[in-house]
Amino acid sequence: MQMGASKQLAVTGLLLNALVWGVCWWPFKQLEAQGLHPLWATALVYSFVFLTLAVWLGLTGRLLSWRPHPGLWLLFLASGLTNVGFNWAVTVGDVVRVVLLFYLMPAWSVLVAWWLLGDKPRPMALLRLVLALAGLFIVLKTPETPWPLPESLADVLALVSGLTFAITNALLLKLKDAPSPSRTLAMFGGGAVMAAVAAMVGLFTGVVAVGAVPSWGWLPMVALLSLSFFLGNLGLQYGAARLAAHTTALVMLSEVLFASVSSVILGASQWETRTWVGGSLILLAALMSILDTQAHD
Repeated sequence: MQMGASKQLAVTGLLLNALVWGVCWWPFKQLEAQGLHPLWATALVYSFVFLTLAVWLGLTGRLLSWRPHPGLWLLFLASGLTNVGFNWAVTVGDVVRVVLLFYLMPAWSVLVAWWLLGDKPRPMALLRLVLALAGLFIVLKTPETPWPLPESLADVLALVSGLTFAITNALLLKLKDAPSPSRTLAMFGGGAVMAAVAAMVGLFTGVVAVGAVPSWGWLPMVALLSLSFFLGNLGLQYGAARLAAHTTALVMLSEVLFASVSSVILGASQWETRTWVGGSLILLAALMSILDTQAHD
Protein backbone atom coordinates (compact mmCIF):
# COMPACT_ATOMS: atom_id res chain seq x y z
CA MET A 1 0.00 0.00 0.00
CA GLN A 2 2.80 2.32 0.98
CA MET A 3 4.73 1.38 -2.17
CA GLY A 4 1.71 2.20 -4.32
CA ALA A 5 1.37 5.62 -2.69
CA SER A 6 5.08 6.27 -3.26
CA LYS A 7 4.75 5.45 -6.96
CA GLN A 8 1.68 7.66 -7.28
CA LEU A 9 3.59 10.52 -5.69
CA ALA A 10 6.54 9.88 -8.04
CA VAL A 11 4.25 10.03 -11.10
CA THR A 12 2.67 13.20 -9.70
CA GLY A 13 6.14 14.75 -9.42
CA LEU A 14 6.92 13.92 -13.04
CA LEU A 15 3.56 15.27 -14.19
CA LEU A 16 4.27 18.49 -12.31
CA ASN A 17 7.60 18.84 -14.13
CA ALA A 18 5.93 18.11 -17.50
CA LEU A 19 3.20 20.65 -16.72
CA VAL A 20 5.79 23.33 -15.88
CA TRP A 21 7.68 22.79 -19.13
CA GLY A 22 4.47 22.42 -21.12
CA VAL A 23 2.98 25.78 -20.07
CA CYS A 24 6.11 27.85 -19.29
CA TRP A 25 5.71 29.47 -22.71
CA TRP A 26 2.84 31.62 -21.37
CA PRO A 27 4.72 33.55 -18.63
CA PHE A 28 7.70 33.96 -20.98
CA LYS A 29 5.41 35.47 -23.60
CA GLN A 30 3.88 37.77 -20.95
CA LEU A 31 7.34 38.99 -19.98
CA GLU A 32 8.30 39.53 -23.61
CA ALA A 33 5.14 41.63 -24.06
CA GLN A 34 6.39 43.77 -21.15
CA GLY A 35 9.75 44.31 -22.89
CA LEU A 36 11.82 41.54 -21.27
CA HIS A 37 13.49 39.26 -23.83
CA PRO A 38 13.21 35.52 -23.03
CA LEU A 39 17.00 35.26 -22.73
CA TRP A 40 17.12 37.92 -20.02
CA ALA A 41 14.05 36.37 -18.41
CA THR A 42 15.79 32.97 -18.37
CA ALA A 43 18.93 34.54 -16.89
CA LEU A 44 16.90 36.22 -14.12
CA VAL A 45 14.86 33.12 -13.27
CA TYR A 46 17.78 30.71 -13.20
CA SER A 47 20.06 33.15 -11.37
CA PHE A 48 17.48 33.51 -8.62
CA VAL A 49 17.09 29.75 -8.22
CA PHE A 50 20.85 29.12 -8.47
CA LEU A 51 21.73 31.73 -5.83
CA THR A 52 18.98 30.55 -3.50
CA LEU A 53 20.16 26.94 -3.78
CA ALA A 54 23.83 27.88 -3.38
CA VAL A 55 23.13 29.88 -0.21
CA TRP A 56 20.94 27.12 1.24
CA LEU A 57 23.50 24.41 0.46
CA GLY A 58 26.25 26.60 1.92
CA LEU A 59 24.32 27.18 5.13
CA THR A 60 23.57 23.46 5.50
CA GLY A 61 27.15 22.43 4.71
CA ARG A 62 26.20 20.57 1.52
CA LEU A 63 27.96 22.85 -0.98
CA LEU A 64 30.59 20.54 -2.49
CA SER A 65 33.54 21.05 -4.80
CA TRP A 66 33.11 20.04 -8.42
CA ARG A 67 36.78 19.04 -8.71
CA PRO A 68 36.16 15.26 -8.39
CA HIS A 69 33.55 15.48 -11.17
CA PRO A 70 34.82 17.74 -14.00
CA GLY A 71 32.00 16.47 -16.21
CA LEU A 72 29.70 18.78 -14.25
CA TRP A 73 31.06 21.64 -16.34
CA LEU A 74 29.86 19.88 -19.50
CA LEU A 75 26.48 19.42 -17.82
CA PHE A 76 26.56 23.13 -16.97
CA LEU A 77 27.09 23.96 -20.65
CA ALA A 78 24.65 21.44 -22.18
CA SER A 79 21.83 22.12 -19.73
CA GLY A 80 22.33 25.87 -20.09
CA LEU A 81 22.09 25.70 -23.89
CA THR A 82 18.98 23.52 -23.61
CA ASN A 83 17.19 26.11 -21.49
CA VAL A 84 18.34 29.00 -23.66
CA GLY A 85 17.11 27.33 -26.84
CA PHE A 86 13.81 25.97 -25.55
CA ASN A 87 12.70 29.05 -23.59
CA TRP A 88 13.56 31.35 -26.49
CA ALA A 89 11.88 29.07 -29.05
CA VAL A 90 8.54 28.68 -27.23
CA THR A 91 8.39 32.44 -26.72
CA VAL A 92 8.91 33.47 -30.35
CA GLY A 93 7.57 30.43 -32.24
CA ASP A 94 4.52 28.22 -32.64
CA VAL A 95 4.44 26.34 -29.33
CA VAL A 96 3.24 22.96 -30.63
CA ARG A 97 5.73 22.99 -33.51
CA VAL A 98 8.58 23.91 -31.14
CA VAL A 99 7.72 21.16 -28.64
CA LEU A 100 7.46 18.52 -31.39
CA LEU A 101 10.82 19.50 -32.88
CA PHE A 102 12.30 19.50 -29.38
CA TYR A 103 11.05 15.94 -28.89
CA LEU A 104 13.40 14.71 -31.59
CA MET A 105 15.54 14.23 -28.48
CA PRO A 106 15.10 10.39 -28.49
CA ALA A 107 16.45 10.34 -32.05
CA TRP A 108 19.45 12.46 -31.12
CA SER A 109 19.94 10.23 -28.06
CA VAL A 110 20.79 7.31 -30.34
CA LEU A 111 23.72 9.25 -31.81
CA VAL A 112 24.73 10.94 -28.55
CA ALA A 113 24.80 7.66 -26.60
CA TRP A 114 27.02 6.18 -29.33
CA TRP A 115 29.35 9.18 -29.08
CA LEU A 116 29.45 9.80 -25.32
CA LEU A 117 28.73 6.38 -23.83
CA GLY A 118 30.03 4.04 -26.54
CA ASP A 119 26.54 2.49 -26.82
CA LYS A 120 26.31 1.24 -30.39
CA PRO A 121 22.76 1.51 -31.76
CA ARG A 122 20.73 -1.66 -32.26
CA PRO A 123 18.57 -2.12 -35.40
CA MET A 124 15.45 -0.90 -33.53
CA ALA A 125 17.31 2.24 -32.47
CA LEU A 126 18.21 2.94 -36.09
CA LEU A 127 14.56 2.40 -37.08
CA ARG A 128 13.51 4.97 -34.46
CA LEU A 129 16.05 7.38 -35.87
CA VAL A 130 14.67 6.94 -39.39
CA LEU A 131 11.07 7.43 -38.17
CA ALA A 132 11.95 10.57 -36.24
CA LEU A 133 13.88 12.05 -39.15
CA ALA A 134 10.97 11.25 -41.49
CA GLY A 135 8.72 13.15 -39.09
CA LEU A 136 11.18 16.02 -39.11
CA PHE A 137 11.14 16.04 -42.92
CA ILE A 138 7.33 16.29 -42.98
CA VAL A 139 7.19 19.05 -40.35
CA LEU A 140 9.84 21.19 -42.04
CA LYS A 141 8.89 20.65 -45.71
CA THR A 142 6.48 23.32 -46.94
CA PRO A 143 4.97 23.61 -50.44
CA GLU A 144 6.96 26.83 -50.92
CA THR A 145 10.38 25.30 -50.15
CA PRO A 146 12.26 22.66 -52.20
CA TRP A 147 14.09 21.29 -49.13
CA PRO A 148 12.93 20.51 -45.56
CA LEU A 149 14.86 23.31 -43.88
CA PRO A 150 14.06 25.24 -40.68
CA GLU A 151 11.83 28.16 -41.64
CA SER A 152 12.39 30.32 -38.57
CA LEU A 153 14.71 31.03 -35.66
CA ALA A 154 12.30 29.11 -33.42
CA ASP A 155 12.76 25.96 -35.56
CA VAL A 156 16.55 26.16 -35.25
CA LEU A 157 16.39 26.80 -31.51
CA ALA A 158 13.99 23.87 -30.97
CA LEU A 159 16.20 21.46 -32.92
CA VAL A 160 19.41 22.58 -31.19
CA SER A 161 17.84 22.49 -27.72
CA GLY A 162 16.53 18.97 -28.37
CA LEU A 163 20.06 17.89 -29.27
CA THR A 164 21.60 19.53 -26.19
CA PHE A 165 18.83 17.98 -24.05
CA ALA A 166 19.87 14.55 -25.34
CA ILE A 167 23.47 15.40 -24.41
CA THR A 168 22.26 16.57 -20.97
CA ASN A 169 20.49 13.25 -20.35
CA ALA A 170 23.56 11.27 -21.40
CA LEU A 171 25.74 13.38 -19.10
CA LEU A 172 23.33 12.86 -16.18
CA LEU A 173 23.71 9.12 -16.71
CA LYS A 174 27.47 9.46 -16.96
CA LEU A 175 27.52 11.60 -13.78
CA LYS A 176 25.17 9.40 -11.75
CA ASP A 177 27.83 9.12 -9.00
CA ALA A 178 28.14 12.90 -8.63
CA PRO A 179 26.21 14.40 -5.67
CA SER A 180 22.64 15.37 -6.58
CA PRO A 181 23.01 18.96 -5.22
CA SER A 182 26.03 19.47 -7.48
CA ARG A 183 24.12 18.27 -10.54
CA THR A 184 21.21 20.55 -9.68
CA LEU A 185 23.50 23.55 -9.24
CA ALA A 186 25.22 22.78 -12.52
CA MET A 187 21.90 22.73 -14.38
CA PHE A 188 20.51 25.93 -12.88
CA GLY A 189 23.88 27.69 -13.02
CA GLY A 190 24.22 26.74 -16.67
CA GLY A 191 20.78 28.15 -17.41
CA ALA A 192 21.67 31.45 -15.75
CA VAL A 193 25.13 31.94 -17.25
CA MET A 194 24.44 30.65 -20.76
CA ALA A 195 21.27 32.76 -21.04
CA ALA A 196 23.16 35.89 -19.96
CA VAL A 197 26.03 35.16 -22.37
CA ALA A 198 23.61 34.48 -25.24
CA ALA A 199 21.73 37.71 -24.48
CA MET A 200 24.96 39.75 -24.51
CA VAL A 201 26.08 38.16 -27.79
CA GLY A 202 22.61 38.81 -29.20
CA LEU A 203 22.82 42.48 -28.21
CA PHE A 204 26.17 42.95 -29.96
CA THR A 205 24.98 41.16 -33.11
CA GLY A 206 21.58 42.84 -33.22
CA VAL A 207 19.62 39.59 -32.79
CA VAL A 208 18.38 40.63 -29.34
CA ALA A 209 16.77 44.04 -28.82
CA VAL A 210 17.75 46.21 -25.86
CA GLY A 211 14.21 45.98 -24.52
CA ALA A 212 12.37 48.02 -21.92
CA VAL A 213 13.77 49.61 -18.77
CA PRO A 214 13.72 47.13 -15.83
CA SER A 215 10.34 47.19 -14.16
CA TRP A 216 8.90 45.91 -10.90
CA GLY A 217 6.03 44.64 -13.02
CA TRP A 218 8.28 41.78 -14.14
CA LEU A 219 8.63 40.47 -10.60
CA PRO A 220 5.40 38.40 -10.34
CA MET A 221 6.13 36.44 -13.53
CA VAL A 222 9.83 35.99 -12.70
CA ALA A 223 8.87 34.75 -9.22
CA LEU A 224 6.25 32.41 -10.71
CA LEU A 225 8.74 30.93 -13.18
CA SER A 226 11.45 30.58 -10.52
CA LEU A 227 9.14 28.73 -8.13
CA SER A 228 7.70 26.60 -10.93
CA PHE A 229 11.07 25.50 -12.32
CA PHE A 230 12.37 24.78 -8.83
CA LEU A 231 9.33 22.66 -7.88
CA GLY A 232 9.40 20.98 -11.30
CA ASN A 233 13.05 20.06 -10.80
CA LEU A 234 12.26 18.59 -7.38
CA GLY A 235 9.40 16.63 -8.92
CA LEU A 236 11.65 15.31 -11.67
CA GLN A 237 14.39 14.22 -9.28
CA TYR A 238 11.89 12.57 -6.90
CA GLY A 239 10.04 10.76 -9.66
CA ALA A 240 13.05 9.71 -11.72
CA ALA A 241 14.73 8.22 -8.63
CA ARG A 242 11.71 6.00 -7.86
CA LEU A 243 10.44 4.89 -11.25
CA ALA A 244 11.96 2.91 -14.11
CA ALA A 245 13.55 5.02 -16.83
CA HIS A 246 10.97 3.98 -19.43
CA THR A 247 8.13 4.95 -17.07
CA THR A 248 9.72 8.35 -16.47
CA ALA A 249 10.09 8.94 -20.21
CA LEU A 250 6.48 7.90 -20.88
CA VAL A 251 5.09 10.26 -18.23
CA MET A 252 7.28 13.12 -19.47
CA LEU A 253 5.68 12.83 -22.93
CA SER A 254 2.63 14.44 -21.32
CA GLU A 255 4.53 17.72 -21.81
CA VAL A 256 3.44 17.58 -25.45
CA LEU A 257 -0.21 17.30 -24.35
CA PHE A 258 0.07 20.17 -21.86
CA ALA A 259 1.81 22.40 -24.41
CA SER A 260 -0.57 21.53 -27.25
CA VAL A 261 -3.81 22.03 -25.34
CA SER A 262 -2.73 25.23 -23.57
CA SER A 263 -1.25 26.85 -26.70
CA VAL A 264 -4.19 25.99 -28.97
CA ILE A 265 -6.71 27.26 -26.41
CA LEU A 266 -4.78 30.50 -25.93
CA GLY A 267 -4.10 30.99 -29.65
CA ALA A 268 -0.33 30.46 -29.61
CA SER A 269 -0.41 27.57 -32.10
CA GLN A 270 -2.06 26.72 -35.38
CA TRP A 271 -3.47 23.38 -36.48
CA GLU A 272 -1.51 22.27 -39.56
CA THR A 273 -1.86 18.80 -41.04
CA ARG A 274 1.83 18.37 -41.84
CA THR A 275 2.79 19.36 -38.28
CA TRP A 276 0.53 16.72 -36.78
CA VAL A 277 1.48 13.99 -39.27
CA GLY A 278 5.21 14.63 -38.82
CA GLY A 279 4.74 15.11 -35.10
CA SER A 280 2.98 11.75 -34.85
CA LEU A 281 6.04 10.03 -36.37
CA ILE A 282 8.32 11.89 -33.96
CA LEU A 283 6.18 10.85 -30.97
CA LEU A 284 5.98 7.28 -32.30
CA ALA A 285 9.78 7.17 -32.34
CA ALA A 286 9.80 8.43 -28.75
CA LEU A 287 7.28 5.77 -27.67
CA MET A 288 9.31 3.06 -29.41
CA SER A 289 12.36 4.29 -27.51
CA ILE A 290 10.47 3.88 -24.22
CA LEU A 291 9.19 0.40 -25.09
CA ASP A 292 12.64 -0.68 -26.27
CA THR A 293 14.14 0.52 -22.98
CA GLN A 294 11.47 -1.41 -21.07
CA ALA A 295 12.21 -4.59 -23.02
CA HIS A 296 15.92 -4.42 -22.17
CA ASP A 297 15.54 -3.55 -18.46
